[in-house]
Amino acid sequence: MQDIGLITCRTLPEPDPDGALLSNALEAAGLTAGFLAWDDPSDRPSDYRVCVFRSCWNYFEATDAFLAWVQAADGASTLTNPASAVRWNVDKRYLSALDAAGVPVVPTLFLRRTEPVDLVGLLDGREWDDIVVKPAVSAASFRTRRFGPGETGRAQRFLDALVGDGDVMVQPYFRSVESSEGERSVIGVDGAWTHAVRKAPRFEGDDEHVSEGLAVTGEEIAIAEACLGVVPGDVFYARLDLMRDMGGRLRVSEVEVIEPSLYLAQSPAAMERYVAGLVRMARGG
Repeated sequence: MQDIGLITCRTLPEPDPDGALLSNALEAAGLTAGFLAWDDPSDRPSDYRVCVFRSCWNYFEATDAFLAWVQAADGASTLTNPASAVRWNVDKRYLSALDAAGVPVVPTLFLRRTEPVDLVGLLDGREWDDIVVKPAVSAASFRTRRFGPGETGRAQRFLDALVGDGDVMVQPYFRSVESSEGERSVIGVDGAWTHAVRKAPRFEGDDEHVSEGLAVTGEEIAIAEACLGVVPGDVFYARLDLMRDMGGRLRVSEVEVIEPSLYLAQSPAAMERYVAGLVRMARGG
């Protein structure tokens, strides 16, 4: 039996910048580690003492099968983030739960699959002349598009296509993400908020661009702690994406506890903490 299984998928839709770094760091710490494809029946969670959700980036293509696999893995190994948190995080309707708990989130309209939608009527009374439309269950920038002023017709056609396949979400686009502060990702590892990065806006087909590691602010920590108070179960790691609305208020756009990039290359301290935590779990500490 190996110590650590890094949960991935058979075919990665894009390279994982954390994968090789983490695997090498675990080996240097004296742990055995292997990549465990959730969608490969020959890969078994029971072959690993601890399983880490790392790059299972196609889960949204077969959500029910993925959740069934997670439930089975939960009984066969130790999951760093519990199955209850994964189930909660799969559908971005978790933003509604955060909002109900008083966490400031990006305003979001959720639309059910096959629900007829008149976008003009939907946005009536809202000062959303610049919007983002994307599936409620997705990863990275899959089918995520921005529509600016005068693009209502294009947005309606895209929305009609999306809602034919699944639930959809519509949000205002905050131009603050184009500022020097930008969109910030705040990373938590084993009970500490280790670092942040600034990200450029990313839509369908775009590559990801991030800054060097940055210090986490007190304002960000307060919101991050409030978020984790809503997530079911205790999570070993998490990433929160934050941006300011047009009034300057910091809001949560996403919480990622399944398979987030943690930008470990930007923070050696975060990598050290991550590996130390996995050593403790693998050795029963």
